[in-house]
Amino acid sequence: MKRILGCAGLLTALALPLAVSAQDQAPTSPPPQYVQNPPNHSRWDNNHATVGVYGDLFRVKPSGGDAVNFLGLGGRVGFNVHPNIALEAEMNYDFEKNYTALNTGDNSGSLSSTTVSSRTRPLTALFGPKFQFGTSGPFRAFVTGKVGFTEFSHSSTTTVSGDTFSNAFDQFGGGTTHFAAYPGGGIEGFFGPIGLRLEAGDQMYFNNGTYNNLRVTFGPELRF
Repeated sequence: MKRILGCAGLLTALALPLAVSAQDQAPTSPPPQYVQNPPNHSRWDNNHATVGVYGDLFRVKPSGGDAVNFLGLGGRVGFNVHPNIALEAEMNYDFEKNYTALNTGDNSGSLSSTTVSSRTRPLTALFGPKFQFGTSGPFRAFVTGKVGFTEFSHSSTTTVSGDTFSNAFDQFGGGTTHFAAYPGGGIEGFFGPIGLRLEAGDQMYFNNGTYNNLRVTFGPELRF
Protein backbone atom coordinates (compact mmCIF):
# COMPACT_ATOMS: atom_id res chain seq x y z
CA MET A 1 0.00 0.00 0.00
CA LYS A 2 2.81 2.37 0.89
CA ARG A 3 4.48 1.47 -2.37
CA ILE A 4 1.32 2.39 -4.37
CA LEU A 5 0.94 5.73 -2.60
CA GLY A 6 4.60 6.50 -3.17
CA CYS A 7 4.28 5.85 -6.91
CA ALA A 8 1.17 8.04 -7.13
CA GLY A 9 2.94 10.89 -5.35
CA LEU A 10 5.96 10.60 -7.62
CA LEU A 11 3.74 10.72 -10.76
CA THR A 12 1.92 13.78 -9.39
CA ALA A 13 5.21 15.56 -8.71
CA LEU A 14 6.43 14.82 -12.23
CA ALA A 15 3.14 15.92 -13.90
CA LEU A 16 2.83 19.26 -12.07
CA PRO A 17 5.71 21.08 -13.86
CA LEU A 18 4.43 19.82 -17.21
CA ALA A 19 0.94 21.23 -16.51
CA VAL A 20 2.36 24.58 -15.44
CA SER A 21 4.56 24.73 -18.56
CA ALA A 22 1.62 23.87 -20.82
CA GLN A 23 -0.47 26.59 -19.19
CA ASP A 24 2.30 29.18 -19.78
CA GLN A 25 2.48 28.21 -23.46
CA ALA A 26 -1.28 28.32 -24.04
CA PRO A 27 -2.23 30.97 -26.63
CA THR A 28 -3.81 34.08 -25.25
CA SER A 29 -6.55 36.08 -27.04
CA PRO A 30 -5.19 39.06 -28.99
CA PRO A 31 -5.73 42.50 -27.50
CA PRO A 32 -8.59 44.47 -28.96
CA GLN A 33 -7.69 46.48 -32.00
CA TYR A 34 -8.68 50.13 -32.16
CA VAL A 35 -8.75 51.30 -35.77
CA GLN A 36 -9.24 55.00 -36.37
CA ASN A 37 -11.44 55.70 -39.36
CA PRO A 38 -9.53 57.67 -41.99
CA PRO A 39 -10.89 61.09 -42.87
CA ASN A 40 -13.46 61.01 -45.62
CA HIS A 41 -12.34 63.48 -48.26
CA SER A 42 -15.31 63.78 -50.56
CA ARG A 43 -15.80 65.72 -53.75
CA TRP A 44 -18.42 67.62 -51.76
CA ASP A 45 -15.75 69.27 -49.57
CA ASN A 46 -15.98 73.04 -50.16
CA ASN A 47 -18.43 72.30 -52.95
CA HIS A 48 -21.87 72.92 -51.48
CA ALA A 49 -22.40 76.57 -52.40
CA THR A 50 -20.67 79.71 -53.67
CA VAL A 51 -21.13 83.40 -52.97
CA GLY A 52 -19.40 86.07 -55.04
CA VAL A 53 -19.26 89.66 -56.19
CA TYR A 54 -18.09 90.91 -59.57
CA GLY A 55 -17.55 93.79 -61.87
CA ASP A 56 -19.22 93.51 -65.25
CA LEU A 57 -18.97 94.86 -68.78
CA PHE A 58 -22.24 94.88 -70.74
CA ARG A 59 -21.68 95.86 -74.36
CA VAL A 60 -25.04 96.88 -75.80
CA LYS A 61 -25.49 97.12 -79.56
CA PRO A 62 -28.83 98.80 -80.33
CA SER A 63 -30.22 98.57 -83.83
CA GLY A 64 -28.95 101.34 -86.05
CA GLY A 65 -26.63 102.77 -83.39
CA ASP A 66 -23.12 102.49 -82.03
CA ALA A 67 -22.27 99.98 -79.36
CA VAL A 68 -22.17 101.28 -75.79
CA ASN A 69 -20.14 99.70 -72.99
CA PHE A 70 -21.97 99.75 -69.65
CA LEU A 71 -19.95 99.10 -66.49
CA GLY A 72 -21.25 98.12 -63.07
CA LEU A 73 -21.22 95.79 -60.10
CA GLY A 74 -23.14 92.68 -59.19
CA GLY A 75 -23.41 89.66 -56.93
CA ARG A 76 -24.35 86.01 -57.27
CA VAL A 77 -25.11 82.99 -55.13
CA GLY A 78 -25.14 79.35 -56.17
CA PHE A 79 -26.23 76.11 -54.50
CA ASN A 80 -24.90 72.78 -55.73
CA VAL A 81 -27.44 70.02 -56.27
CA HIS A 82 -24.63 67.74 -57.49
CA PRO A 83 -20.81 68.11 -57.54
CA ASN A 84 -21.10 69.04 -61.22
CA ILE A 85 -24.38 70.98 -61.21
CA ALA A 86 -25.29 74.21 -59.42
CA LEU A 87 -28.31 76.49 -59.48
CA GLU A 88 -27.29 80.16 -59.55
CA ALA A 89 -29.02 83.50 -59.16
CA GLU A 90 -27.31 86.80 -59.92
CA MET A 91 -28.05 90.49 -60.29
CA ASN A 92 -25.98 93.45 -61.44
CA TYR A 93 -26.53 97.19 -61.83
CA ASP A 94 -24.60 99.11 -64.49
CA PHE A 95 -24.25 102.82 -63.71
CA GLU A 96 -21.39 103.97 -65.94
CA LYS A 97 -20.71 104.19 -69.67
CA ASN A 98 -17.39 103.61 -71.33
CA TYR A 99 -16.61 105.02 -74.77
CA THR A 100 -13.65 103.39 -76.47
CA ALA A 101 -12.67 104.33 -79.99
CA LEU A 102 -9.84 103.49 -82.37
CA ASN A 103 -8.68 106.63 -84.16
CA THR A 104 -8.25 106.32 -87.89
CA GLY A 105 -7.23 109.93 -88.71
CA ASP A 106 -3.83 111.52 -88.35
CA ASN A 107 -3.20 109.50 -85.18
CA SER A 108 -4.21 106.29 -86.86
CA GLY A 109 -4.00 103.29 -84.56
CA SER A 110 -4.29 105.21 -81.29
CA LEU A 111 -6.93 104.14 -78.80
CA SER A 112 -8.99 106.50 -76.67
CA SER A 113 -11.22 105.54 -73.74
CA THR A 114 -13.55 107.62 -71.58
CA THR A 115 -15.78 106.52 -68.69
CA VAL A 116 -18.65 108.71 -67.48
CA SER A 117 -21.68 108.31 -65.23
CA SER A 118 -24.78 107.28 -67.09
CA ARG A 119 -28.42 108.30 -66.78
CA THR A 120 -29.47 105.06 -68.50
CA ARG A 121 -28.61 102.18 -66.21
CA PRO A 122 -29.23 98.53 -67.11
CA LEU A 123 -30.44 96.32 -64.28
CA THR A 124 -30.08 92.59 -64.96
CA ALA A 125 -31.29 89.57 -62.98
CA LEU A 126 -30.68 86.00 -64.15
CA PHE A 127 -31.30 82.49 -62.82
CA GLY A 128 -30.36 79.06 -64.13
CA PRO A 129 -28.08 76.01 -63.98
CA LYS A 130 -24.30 75.97 -64.07
CA PHE A 131 -22.49 72.83 -65.24
CA GLN A 132 -18.97 72.64 -63.81
CA PHE A 133 -16.06 70.33 -64.56
CA GLY A 134 -12.96 69.54 -62.47
CA THR A 135 -14.72 69.99 -59.14
CA SER A 136 -12.07 68.18 -57.07
CA GLY A 137 -9.13 70.37 -58.13
CA PRO A 138 -8.13 74.01 -57.69
CA PHE A 139 -9.28 74.92 -61.22
CA ARG A 140 -12.51 74.19 -63.00
CA ALA A 141 -14.32 75.19 -66.16
CA PHE A 142 -18.05 75.69 -66.48
CA VAL A 143 -20.88 76.52 -68.85
CA THR A 144 -24.17 78.10 -67.88
CA GLY A 145 -27.55 78.98 -69.31
CA LYS A 146 -29.81 81.43 -67.51
CA VAL A 147 -32.99 83.40 -68.07
CA GLY A 148 -34.36 86.54 -66.44
CA PHE A 149 -34.78 90.18 -67.40
CA THR A 150 -32.82 93.23 -68.46
CA GLU A 151 -34.26 96.60 -67.60
CA PHE A 152 -32.93 99.89 -68.94
CA SER A 153 -33.85 102.17 -66.08
CA HIS A 154 -33.49 105.94 -66.40
CA SER A 155 -32.40 108.50 -63.82
CA SER A 156 -32.68 112.28 -63.79
CA THR A 157 -29.25 112.57 -62.18
CA THR A 158 -25.82 111.15 -62.90
CA THR A 159 -25.18 110.68 -59.18
CA VAL A 160 -25.32 107.03 -58.11
CA SER A 161 -26.97 106.33 -54.75
CA GLY A 162 -29.17 103.85 -52.99
CA ASP A 163 -32.21 105.84 -54.12
CA THR A 164 -31.30 105.54 -57.80
CA PHE A 165 -30.82 101.80 -57.34
CA SER A 166 -34.20 101.37 -55.66
CA ASN A 167 -35.85 103.55 -58.33
CA ALA A 168 -34.71 101.03 -60.91
CA PHE A 169 -37.06 98.49 -59.28
CA ASP A 170 -39.88 101.03 -59.34
CA GLN A 171 -39.56 101.14 -63.13
CA PHE A 172 -39.70 97.35 -63.44
CA GLY A 173 -42.43 96.02 -65.70
CA GLY A 174 -42.67 99.01 -68.03
CA GLY A 175 -41.65 99.37 -71.64
CA THR A 176 -37.96 99.34 -70.73
CA THR A 177 -38.07 95.86 -69.16
CA HIS A 178 -37.26 92.96 -71.49
CA PHE A 179 -37.01 89.20 -71.20
CA ALA A 180 -33.37 88.09 -71.25
CA ALA A 181 -31.50 84.85 -71.92
CA TYR A 182 -27.84 84.27 -71.25
CA PRO A 183 -25.62 81.41 -72.45
CA GLY A 184 -22.03 81.69 -71.21
CA GLY A 185 -19.01 79.97 -69.74
CA GLY A 186 -15.75 80.57 -67.98
CA ILE A 187 -13.12 79.36 -65.54
CA GLU A 188 -12.64 79.46 -61.75
CA GLY A 189 -9.46 79.13 -59.73
CA PHE A 190 -9.47 78.44 -55.97
CA PHE A 191 -6.94 78.61 -53.17
CA GLY A 192 -8.83 76.73 -50.50
CA PRO A 193 -12.30 78.26 -50.17
CA ILE A 194 -11.36 81.58 -51.85
CA GLY A 195 -11.23 81.94 -55.60
CA LEU A 196 -11.51 84.13 -58.69
CA ARG A 197 -14.02 83.71 -61.49
CA LEU A 198 -13.88 84.93 -65.09
CA GLU A 199 -16.96 84.55 -67.27
CA ALA A 200 -18.16 85.72 -70.67
CA GLY A 201 -21.29 85.15 -72.70
CA ASP A 202 -24.07 86.54 -74.85
CA GLN A 203 -26.67 88.47 -72.86
CA MET A 204 -29.63 88.52 -75.22
CA TYR A 205 -32.74 90.60 -74.64
CA PHE A 206 -35.88 90.61 -76.72
CA ASN A 207 -37.59 93.82 -77.85
CA ASN A 208 -39.37 93.36 -81.17
CA GLY A 209 -36.43 91.18 -82.13
CA THR A 210 -33.36 89.62 -80.54
CA TYR A 211 -30.43 91.76 -79.47
CA ASN A 212 -27.12 89.99 -78.86
CA ASN A 213 -24.72 91.68 -76.44
CA LEU A 214 -21.35 90.72 -75.01
CA ARG A 215 -21.21 90.39 -71.24
CA VAL A 216 -18.00 89.83 -69.25
CA THR A 217 -17.78 89.47 -65.45
CA PHE A 218 -14.78 89.07 -63.16
CA GLY A 219 -14.47 88.94 -59.39
CA PRO A 220 -13.79 86.98 -56.20
CA GLU A 221 -15.99 84.29 -54.73
CA LEU A 222 -16.17 82.07 -51.67
CA ARG A 223 -17.09 78.40 -51.78
CA PHE A 224 -18.05 76.20 -48.83
